Amino acid sequence: MGGRPREVGSDMEEGGNVSSVLTSLVEALEDDPFYVAITRDFSSDRARRREALAAYFDYSMTEGRAIGRCTVLPDDHRGAAIWTMPQTPGRMMESKREKHRFLERTLGREGLVNYDQIIGFMSARTERAVGDDAWYLSILGVSPGAQGKGIGRMLLRPTLDEADRAGADCYLETYSDRSASFYMRLGFEHIASHIEPVTSSEYWIMVRRPG
Repeated sequence: MGGRPREVGSDMEEGGNVSSVLTSLVEALEDDPFYVAITRDFSSDRARRREALAAYFDYSMTEGRAIGRCTVLPDDHRGAAIWTMPQTPGRMMESKREKHRFLERTLGREGLVNYDQIIGFMSARTERAVGDDAWYLSILGVSPGAQGKGIGRMLLRPTLDEADRAGADCYLETYSDRSASFYMRLGFEHIASHIEPVTSSEYWIMVRRPG
């Protein structure tokens, strides 16, 4: 697993390794309440549901490269960290339109409605709790069989170090107690919790101040 974490680039696609990363993300996150809700239309077809999730993560990796960061470990495709960074209002609106067109093609009707409702609920509460210039950890996933080996920390370290140098806050949202404990060890703090209505699940907003 040696070498430094790096952002995903076109060389990764050419090497055929994106599918391995996507499989790891699906395995890590398919039971998360958010991802269950947005793939509700495929709940009776696990293969179709996993296909939709893989497409979602593939798009998210591309989005991270375009407007944030997308990090994998060299020669180890058991996980990825995807961030989005502050953008101009025009660029952010364009990105949201592009993503919605993708979601219309990928999610079923109920999944798309759930996505819009969950994001709307979370965004309103995040805006009140987090500054406009904070960096957002959108996705962190490590294949279940590889968890507990420091991979998540290695995936996050480069961008956290970059945020420290830039004096930038970082934030995330998580439904998982276990994940929250992991993030706390990296300097994130709970600043709010809410019951999300679509999933009927509690989630936490966590913020990390520059080091």
